Amino acid sequence: MYLLNRCPTRSLQAVTPQEAWSGHKPSVTHLRVFGCVAYAKIPDARRTKLDDKSEKFIFVGYGDRRMGYNLYNPITKKVIMSRDVIFEEDKTWQWNDDQEAVKWISTDLILEDEVEVPTVLAEDPILAANEPQSPVHRSLVFNKRNTPELSSTPPSASSSEEPRRMRNLEELYDATQVMEDTTLFCFFADNDPLSFNKAITEEKWIEAMDEEIYAIEKNDSWKLINLPENKKAIGVKQVYKTKKNAKGEVQRFKARLVAKGYKQRKGIDYGEVFAPVARLETIRLMIPLATQHRWKIYQLDVKSAFLNGFLEEEIYVEQPLGYTEAENESKVYKLKKALYGLKQAPCAWNTRIDRYFQDNGFEKCPYEHAVYVKKEADGSILFACLYVDDLIFTGNNPTMFEDFNKSMVHEF
Repeated sequence: MYLLNRCPTRSLQAVTPQEAWSGHKPSVTHLRVFGCVAYAKIPDARRTKLDDKSEKFIFVGYGDRRMGYNLYNPITKKVIMSRDVIFEEDKTWQWNDDQEAVKWISTDLILEDEVEVPTVLAEDPILAANEPQSPVHRSLVFNKRNTPELSSTPPSASSSEEPRRMRNLEELYDATQVMEDTTLFCFFADNDPLSFNKAITEEKWIEAMDEEIYAIEKNDSWKLINLPENKKAIGVKQVYKTKKNAKGEVQRFKARLVAKGYKQRKGIDYGEVFAPVARLETIRLMIPLATQHRWKIYQLDVKSAFLNGFLEEEIYVEQPLGYTEAENESKVYKLKKALYGLKQAPCAWNTRIDRYFQDNGFEKCPYEHAVYVKKEADGSILFACLYVDDLIFTGNNPTMFEDFNKSMVHEF
């Protein structure tokens, strides 16, 4: 009846009953082959990370209006309705295939171990003790829900071969650990150094560390002083990273001096830590807006952005390894500006660049605090979207682009 209502009929002069009733010509793009195999998505709330994302069904019809498709599961004997369905219209359910009925069993993992246990487990301990001991094949079965089930079955008497013996769980665990250690070793074999002692053996990382310390001192981020009483200095460490482009080619070797922010104390070493970022929906809106008006879109990345944020709290850090002044080894650095790793660093940077935007004629969007707009009297407009230290900006006046770019370079 569902299909007949959407097919032309001679009695209505080549008009479908659905169109005659509703006044709208029905669509047939959603029609599928009846009885074909269909895969319905399992909601995220009903499955774990490693479970299948879909379940196999048979397509048996259509739901009311736009509710979805009716699907039948021959194993559970239930019909469900779903919208998120993928069809294989050239395949049908194999009703005579026993594999379909036991498809979950075929994926079980069985670990077998030959052990000595009594073949008769009687309630009378004396009777059980007098029974002959014989090897029993025990299987530890991990079903689909990862629940271990222990089963005991006697070995087949008709089999002339000895039962295959696998390692016990302890041996298997040791072997797995060896495999994991080997895999991790291979993963880190050609990776960036994890310690200062390793980095100083290569000239490229020494140059990267020199560049980072130079940037901090050029930015006037700290001052060397004696540690005041009742104050604690926070440790720092170098983090190393090889920057590559989209083709996998090495662009530069980067060293970042990071403060050990996990040692900071709330209310003493930091207060506000929140910093807004642009929503992905906002970026998706700005791109088609520029496309519709044929505007160019530019992207900026602020180098060492967090080093530009001013601190309101008194923060002291230790001198980094390899850059300790010989005559002032006991002194520490008092931070004027933020370092990477500090809990308030993102907030301090956002406060700084927000003040810059507003001092240069930009207005903050009241509904999206990471979007700024600058309007001129002649109708020129510039949109800037901020995501931590990355910016994209667009507008209708190339002169505003140049002025904004020069201003950013001068300020940061």
